Order: sequence, then structure tokens, then C-alpha cells
Amino acid sequence: MSYTTDKRVAGEFDAVVEQTIDALSDEGFGVLCDIDVQATFTEKLDEEFRQYRILGACNPRLAYQGLEAEIELGALLPCNVIVYKEADETIVVSAVDPTQLVGITDNPDLDSISADVSARLERVLESL
Repeated sequence: MSYTTDKRVAGEFDAVVEQTIDALSDEGFGVLCDIDVQATFTEKLDEEFRQYRILGACNPRLAYQGLEAEIELGALLPCNVIVYKEADETIVVSAVDPTQLVGITDNPDLDSISADVSARLERVLESL
């Protein structure tokens, strides 16, 4: 069972990150946090790691609807989108599959919300 949807993208890493942020914005998502994993591992562990960013994306309207239906949903938010460089220099953009994530709540009131979020994230990946 896959819990992400991925797309391989050609280009310069930072440019792909910016394109991803712009595409998320076009779908109504803001990026609440941007974690540079490579820099964090270098600073905290003195370890080298590939370029890897975690973008915590949130669509406020959909988050509000989700939290109204399931107050504990906040433990699963925001929706993470990752951008990383593979060994062959290919850039991968990967988004969490909201239907898999929300499926653990066993709350059918979230089905339409997770389907909406999933469709939006798929459009983000398609646009890259």
C-alpha cells in the first residue's frame, strides 16, 4: 500500500521547491513550515545528507472542515509534501495520500474532504 503520490521532475532543486510552493498556492494551500532536512542534519548531527525539504501544506478551509468533523485530525495535519534529490540527480516531489492518512480515523465524514485534498495534490504534481 502506497501512502504517497510521486513525480520525478527535471530541473534545479531550489527552483523545483519554488515551483512546488507556487503550485500548492494555486490549489489554495499555504506552506506553514519548510524544513530543510539536509541543513538540519548538518547542523545537529554533523552528517551529510542529500537535498531534502519537507513542506507542511495546509488549505485553511479544508482544514477547518476536517477539524469540525474530527477534532483529533490536527494530529495528522498539515499535509506534507517532500522534495528531494535522488542519487542520479533526479528531483522527486512526493505528496502524502490524504485518503490513506485520513483512513485511519474511520470517520466517513472526512471522505469527501480527503478526496478534495487528494485531487488538489494530484493537480499540484501534474503541474510540475
